[in-house]
Amino acid sequence: MSAGLVAPTIAAFPEEAALTRFDTTSWSLILRAASDDDGEARLALALLCEQYWYPVYAYVRRQGASASDAEDLTQGYFARFLEKGVVRDAQRDRGRFRAFLLASVRHFLSNERDRERAKKRGGGRRLVSLDAEVAENRLASEPADPKNPATLFEESWAQTLLQRVHERLGIEAARRGTADRYERLRPLLVGAEREAGYEEIAREWGVGESAVRVALHRLRRRFGEVLREEIGRTVDGPGDVDDEMRHLFEVLGR
Repeated sequence: MSAGLVAPTIAAFPEEAALTRFDTTSWSLILRAASDDDGEARLALALLCEQYWYPVYAYVRRQGASASDAEDLTQGYFARFLEKGVVRDAQRDRGRFRAFLLASVRHFLSNERDRERAKKRGGGRRLVSLDAEVAENRLASEPADPKNPATLFEESWAQTLLQRVHERLGIEAARRGTADRYERLRPLLVGAEREAGYEEIAREWGVGESAVRVALHRLRRRFGEVLREEIGRTVDGPGDVDDEMRHLFEVLGR
């Protein structure tokens, strides 16, 4: 089984440059630009799909598809999704990107008859960078009910969103030359504080515990800001962000 190749329009941008460019683009902007031949909006949409392919793959696998069929179906789905007409259809259900994504992949699967038809979609192009081996390892480690693919989709979506936040924070830390400190504090960002850990970190850094607390407080604040920004890119407007954040933590708390 081969990992999917990235479409030239995506691969032309180094990872960091692509992330930076995508940071200025939201789901609602993509939808508004869908009726025009907007190259930047289409690139942003392709990046959005590339970042959130795993929830689709996991959903397809839990529907009973084999790993190889799920890879073909996922690639086929995104090839169709990136067609301009499909983006226009999204406007009728505009709001949360995850909700549209799940509804549209269900519709896509209902129209698929066999693996050969899935392969033909997109003329054999690979539009999403899909590492099937990594996906299978990740799928096997997730304690989701195999009888409820929608639940797995929600959980995969939440984890993918958090991964995106950590990627951005990691890039920011690397630019400041504090990548090691970020990785050390990362386990404390979400969940209960571990008081014993402060003393150990302070000793490693050669600072007082209060300095560690301040650093963690600042990182948590930035974490919250980036999380809100990422959620804001997948909903239709600012009013949906708080509801989506509540939903995210409900899913993570299951």
